[in-house]
Amino acid sequence: VAQAAPFKIGLLTVKTGPLAQGGIQMEQGIVTYLKEKNYTFAGRKVEFISADTGGNPAGTKTKAQELIERDKVDTIVGPLAAFELLAITDYIAQQKTPCMSLAAAEDMTQRRPNPYFLRASATSSQAMHPMADFAAKELKLKRMITVSEDFAFGYEQMGGFQQTFEEAGGRILNKLWPPIVTPDYTPYLAQIQDCDGVCQGFAGSNPLRFMKQYAAAGLKFPVVAGETGGDDALLRSFGEEAVGLYSCCPYTLDLETDSNKRFVAAMNKDYGVDPGFYCAGLYVNGMVIDAGLQKTGGKSDDKAELMKALRSVALTDTPRGQIRFDNYGNVVGDFYVRHIEMANGK
Repeated sequence: VAQAAPFKIGLLTVKTGPLAQGGIQMEQGIVTYLKEKNYTFAGRKVEFISADTGGNPAGTKTKAQELIERDKVDTIVGPLAAFELLAITDYIAQQKTPCMSLAAAEDMTQRRPNPYFLRASATSSQAMHPMADFAAKELKLKRMITVSEDFAFGYEQMGGFQQTFEEAGGRILNKLWPPIVTPDYTPYLAQIQDCDGVCQGFAGSNPLRFMKQYAAAGLKFPVVAGETGGDDALLRSFGEEAVGLYSCCPYTLDLETDSNKRFVAAMNKDYGVDPGFYCAGLYVNGMVIDAGLQKTGGKSDDKAELMKALRSVALTDTPRGQIRFDNYGNVVGDFYVRHIEMANGK
């Protein structure tokens, strides 16, 4: 009888401000998977509730409390930003609510592991380690300047980039930290000189503005980025200023697999957009929840058992390729280094 109750998924996302571009893609990603499965996982109806955090820690905490205490969700997907996730980790653990996050806060799967936390996306620096390795060994860059927003995700990305780049013999000359809402990057661009390349870690719609202003300033140093700085969803909005950009990401639009082609076609049809990392991350989270529920036979009343099932999920075919989880609850999967070029006027 209990199984007649719907399984409730609560989404924490951002629909306003510079991170909204990614936040809206998050919702589209999970909804695309729910539609594909006819809102049914393991024989149970799925009820979906979306909450806008406002892109700040206090708002995220409030919305998490509403989803858990008022809406009685079985699991939370999201939030987007590292600083949002850090604001709710203790609460999630106290409430024993499984949280499937996009946010990349390193501590969650390193120094402060949360038993109710699982991340099918990536840590902040996960893409930056291979990007730095590639920058040093393949692109032969020796001296670099980094620039990223002044928040947790930015610091953690650049920490990862610096560690691997220096291990490969490179040097970081300067690290620039514009605030997350920065209309004009001119004062920062003026500090980019006498280097071999630039690593940018911008998120949401900020990479668009940064790359346009970078080109307008006449800067020609090669640019590399992590999973958000060259996001596939931005390709339609980028102009020639993005040509030549290298980025590293756990998802790539052009992955030639059946599941990715299906996913891209559904996003194009329903929303008229190409999916990027934010979108694919939430679609894959949907797949993991579905697979976890199948392992428990559709039961979700014992949260510890559900969490154990979710952590044991390994998928061979997702839009990003194969994935499994390490013993800290972080994803293990392939990362793709991509290069932006012009082809057929696109």
